[in-house]
Amino acid sequence: MALPPFLAAIELSNYTNLPELGPELLYAGGLFAVITAGNIDRAFQLLKDTVGQHAVYLEVSNVQSQEDVINLLDAGAAKVFVSSSQASGFDKVPNLDTSRVVYRPTGSAGDTTTELEGTSFGLYLQNVKNAEVVGQILHELGKKRPPVYVSKAIMTEEDAVELCRQDAIPIIAAPQLTFAAEPNAQQVRVAALLLAEAKSDRPDGLFTTLVTDERGIALGLVYSNEESIAESLRSGRGVYHSRKRGLWRKGDTSGDWQELVRIELDCDHDCFRFVVRQQGNGFCHLQTATCFGEYQGLSKLQKTLQGRKRSAPEGSYTARLFNDTKMLNAKIMEEAAELCEATSKEDVAAETADVLYFALTKATAAGVSLEDIERNLDAKSIKVKRRKGDAKGPYAEKFGVNGTSTDTNGEKKEMLREAESKPKSKDDPAGRTKDERIQMRRYDTAKESSQVIQEALQRPSQRSTEKIMGIVNPIIKDVQARGDKALLEYTHKFEKATSLTTPVLKAPFHKSLMQLPPETIEAIDISFENIRKFHAAQKEDKPLEVETMPGVVCSRFARPIERVGLYVPGGTAVLPSTALMLGVPAMVAECQKIVLASPPRADGSLTPEIVYVAHKVGAESIVLAGGAQAVAAMAYGTENVSKVDKILGPGNQFVTAAKMIVSNDTTANVSIDMPAGPSEVLVIADSTANPAFVASDLLSQAEHGVDSQVVCIAVGLNGTQVQAIEDELHKQAMALPRVDMVRGAIEHSVTLLVSSINEAMTLSNAYAPEHLILQVADPLEARDMVQNAGSVFLGPWTPESVGDYSAGVNHALPTYGYAKQYSGVNLGSYVKHITSANLTAEGLKNVGGAVIQLAAVEELDAHKRAVEIRLEHMANSGEA
Repeated sequence: MALPPFLAAIELSNYTNLPELGPELLYAGGLFAVITAGNIDRAFQLLKDTVGQHAVYLEVSNVQSQEDVINLLDAGAAKVFVSSSQASGFDKVPNLDTSRVVYRPTGSAGDTTTELEGTSFGLYLQNVKNAEVVGQILHELGKKRPPVYVSKAIMTEEDAVELCRQDAIPIIAAPQLTFAAEPNAQQVRVAALLLAEAKSDRPDGLFTTLVTDERGIALGLVYSNEESIAESLRSGRGVYHSRKRGLWRKGDTSGDWQELVRIELDCDHDCFRFVVRQQGNGFCHLQTATCFGEYQGLSKLQKTLQGRKRSAPEGSYTARLFNDTKMLNAKIMEEAAELCEATSKEDVAAETADVLYFALTKATAAGVSLEDIERNLDAKSIKVKRRKGDAKGPYAEKFGVNGTSTDTNGEKKEMLREAESKPKSKDDPAGRTKDERIQMRRYDTAKESSQVIQEALQRPSQRSTEKIMGIVNPIIKDVQARGDKALLEYTHKFEKATSLTTPVLKAPFHKSLMQLPPETIEAIDISFENIRKFHAAQKEDKPLEVETMPGVVCSRFARPIERVGLYVPGGTAVLPSTALMLGVPAMVAECQKIVLASPPRADGSLTPEIVYVAHKVGAESIVLAGGAQAVAAMAYGTENVSKVDKILGPGNQFVTAAKMIVSNDTTANVSIDMPAGPSEVLVIADSTANPAFVASDLLSQAEHGVDSQVVCIAVGLNGTQVQAIEDELHKQAMALPRVDMVRGAIEHSVTLLVSSINEAMTLSNAYAPEHLILQVADPLEARDMVQNAGSVFLGPWTPESVGDYSAGVNHALPTYGYAKQYSGVNLGSYVKHITSANLTAEGLKNVGGAVIQLAAVEELDAHKRAVEIRLEHMANSGEA
């Protein structure tokens, strides 16, 4: 880290945003601020505003928690200034570069040499009396001394310049800094500080000056003097000294001016570097980007892409990428996959180039520059809290990463936590002590990096694909081969229903199997009718017909999928609601055969609620089995289980894996609705939200199982308001009979504190929740911002529960982020669309030429001939 010529001390209690600090501070080597308990939030905001652009140095002796100091370093603080009592603990912090710690001695100045021995700490001399004291200490520390930072009660320009010449770094109150040529007695000229250590080896006293862009690429070599440097600082532009013309304001005649970013001295103090943002055609008088020719590599690509974004030629490939986000994302994924497969040096280079091209196109489209990317990389390089470095689940599984890592003792430890629907042991998160507080982890997005927030929002890891497939594949093959016999054996084994003698319950169902209390029947009937109404409204009244050109009519019409299999989980809860959500739209779509599958109870019977729903929707049969075996039976058919054309419904990891396997087996010839995982909800709440309502909505999904995840995004809430939600969550959870399930789910659930509804919706769309609840002042306006979600629930009077049961919307929804690609179950899930084309003789004449030409291009002569023979017939018969 380069040492700054001086630090500008700012008062954090007055800080609101970076531009208000004034232009003088932009050219300081860094900003300095004293942290207190009352302004630490502003410190995090300052770090967020300045990341990668300005170094921030923080005096933290008043911060009691070492964790808070580490968080400040992790957020991007260049260095922290600590007291002697704080200093001892920092040499034990993992991953911390201790040169980022500056020691402030509390004893006499003469003790500092001893106190710094064996450390790489910097030294902070606070409120020194005069520069002579500093000189003595610097002499004692020797040539290999650490950086020394100095503050003084009254810092004059003479003091500051003398400290710079002694190779100390003065800390100067920001209001004192000025660009004025003739400052008053209290002011300190920025130019004087930058020039304090500069020396020229030229007879004319000019300073050799290298001009670079923000990426460090040399634009050209010029000269500077005191006047040009002072003028450059005053104007915020690149201003140099021309040996022919004197003061040279770059761009005054050509228009190719430069925005000054910073001025630096090299290690020998005899060469300046001006870092600028070049405007116009470029730096060189030949109108090239640099005096050494045009940009190369990534800089050249960036310039091209930025030009294309401003005015891309019509029909160009790059223009298409800018305008088609889906196409661009697909290309990034495609090229990344090809890079993973590349092995030779040439292929790796070529595929990396392709990935960089498409990635930079996406960045340019979003207004992100290479400079932004490199600043982000630099910021990541100084992180104290490091990621484990593990591949995320789907990628780890795809490339065979085994899910274990080695700890410091050389022992292997499990990295992927197995997610189950119930506690596995007393050490499981769902088996915690009953009096332990149930509380979600809390993150303030203003204080955390986007990477930390993304990691906090990761779903609970599921079992590895290899393990799951190793269990599921043999079951599927066994049911496919042995039919009813295998299906029955698995039901005996997994459901403990050893008295069961048949794997199927056929319709009509006997009334004795549907004995229910009147109030339950009424509830099911109300829900049935509401779901029916909503899905019936989704029916297409008539075929779509479009005449694409005279005599060419294209049509599309819907037909129901003939045979559907509906999987209704058993597990930890009775779910007649799922039977309704899957069965009612199948009935409305007029599917000819509806088969339900649901695991029986230990006595071999089904819950009467599910049988009653099966009766109401007109199901042909109910398969008395769960898991992969039920999926296999419906996919392939058995002696008594009807084969289906599509399987729908949620389930555990084994059910999901089985659905994926059979849908990829051409011998099964079956499709599925969507991949499905554990249930989840995201609640966005502002100050109008009732804390009790928010907590109840979070718990309504947390109680599904320990592998569920719930997220609360608090918009503009203060600590007291967030605490009210957390208190309600704990109180309500402790009263639930399924509190053990809740404990496990809350273990990997989070609360995010954000400042605006826009930020909340951005996070929500990135997470793509199964259920999204908007407890905000204007939920309808917020709904317009929803891009990815399974189902959305608006306002204080719409708990997610109504969607699960009775409102009419469907609760079979995409989970685990699949809401980015899939819809929830709807009427369209039970129909397919067929298209038709109807041409008159005139229509064939109108379109035939295009068909013949394209068939010729593709060298498909039979296709071409099929049109030509008809056109010839028209001509010969006079029908034309």
